[in-house]
Amino acid sequence: MLTRLKVSGFKNLVDVDVRFGPFTCIAGPNGVGKSNLFDAILFLAALADDTLFNAALSVRDDGGRTTDIRSLFHRVGGEYAKEMSFEAEMIVPRHGTDGLGQKASAGITFLRYAAAIALRGNQTPLSSGPLELVREKLDYVKIGDVPRYLKFPHSPTWRKSVIQGRRSAPFISTVDAGGHRVIKLSQDGGGGRPKSFTAKSLPRTVLSTVNATESPTALLARCEMQSWRLLQLEPSALREPDKFMTSPNLESNGAHLAATLYHLSHSQENGADEQSRESHSLVYQRAAARLSELIEGIHSIKVDRDEKRELLTLEIEDSDGTIHPARSLSDGTLRFLALTVLELDTRTTGLLCLEEPENGIHPGRIPFILRLLQDIAVDVNSPEGEDNPSRQVIINTHSPSVVSDVDHDSLLVAEMKETIQNGRRFKRVCFSYLPDTWRSEANPDTPPVNIGKLLAYLNPVSKREDDGEKNRSRRVKDVPACQQLLPFGGDFQ
Repeated sequence: MLTRLKVSGFKNLVDVDVRFGPFTCIAGPNGVGKSNLFDAILFLAALADDTLFNAALSVRDDGGRTTDIRSLFHRVGGEYAKEMSFEAEMIVPRHGTDGLGQKASAGITFLRYAAAIALRGNQTPLSSGPLELVREKLDYVKIGDVPRYLKFPHSPTWRKSVIQGRRSAPFISTVDAGGHRVIKLSQDGGGGRPKSFTAKSLPRTVLSTVNATESPTALLARCEMQSWRLLQLEPSALREPDKFMTSPNLESNGAHLAATLYHLSHSQENGADEQSRESHSLVYQRAAARLSELIEGIHSIKVDRDEKRELLTLEIEDSDGTIHPARSLSDGTLRFLALTVLELDTRTTGLLCLEEPENGIHPGRIPFILRLLQDIAVDVNSPEGEDNPSRQVIINTHSPSVVSDVDHDSLLVAEMKETIQNGRRFKRVCFSYLPDTWRSEANPDTPPVNIGKLLAYLNPVSKREDDGEKNRSRRVKDVPACQQLLPFGGDFQ
């Protein structure tokens, strides 16, 4: 679980400091920088898995994937920031495995990872790419200090189930050795001599190289960061049937929905008696119940198994007995169903980022998708376990319906603010919280959002220049019967 993220020098993120709970909703207009925060999270995830160069190339820009590495660095006019820095506080899993299947157990589970990356000056044929790792550190948060860091409401039983262990020295540190920056990797338990790496020659982070044998705690920090992903549910991928041998894991684009749902249902049926096997599985029933909150007339959901073609196809049966295969379902229905399957699949852990999850959903059904997203996230009032996996959800939106219905403790508002730094004036994105929420206590020196900023969401009826009676008569909001329903009696400024 990512509990806090500090970013500076990355795109338009300058001196950003954001705290997260199990579920967070970030609201703001288009182009303000909401997606840049997601990109920073995904960049950290890529740094834990790949080279600096490949991680940078994986970050999105306006045209898709980044082609100019410099575009990742904050720019004022034609001048780029000298470096970009990241600091992430996170709760990591207690147990896991490395790429070779070797088991690892964390010495302590509340960790702080930091990294700074700069554009390399003069490249040579022997250089490791255009980016240089300036600093890297993996440290721990003392158990006694945890209440100062975890400000979101939670129960002591949950906290004790996820935060364990103790440590006396950093796992990864950066030191100056004769004018050269050296990054040191220490073994768990403090035994043995630390491994030393010259920072300037490293093509990747030290964290991305650790294994279960020498650095189990660092490995689990790496595994946690690798689990951070952006869900971009594509209807074309959601509609596709799956082969029998398809991996039963829902991909970030929604692929393998049928195989995942079939696997979940099949695993529930193992060991059941004959009569139970003939009935709809509990998983199918729960999925149908969720979907019926969005669409009326849902009778059942199942995955058809075509033995001849060896295909698994998702099907929905309505109250009239009509079967609708996935290829005929609407985009919103498929996305909602994919999130339902994620909620049911307790194997899914880590951080899930979603952009505008309300797309394709009727405004009147927004509360149901918000409840589903919050149910995907871990319940911090109960101990973590198989029935309460460690999952976190962060969404962004500019929908008034979402902002109006989301819990006020979960809301952050993204807004542009003018800043002067080193004599230069520029705008940067800030993520402000609402007053009288847990973030007020966590950030006493940072002012909360001006409530007036929320009027665009709570009363999304804007005033525009009069363009003539003919055009005005076409607007739904100008119909006399509708005027009576609008807050503040219609147009508002």
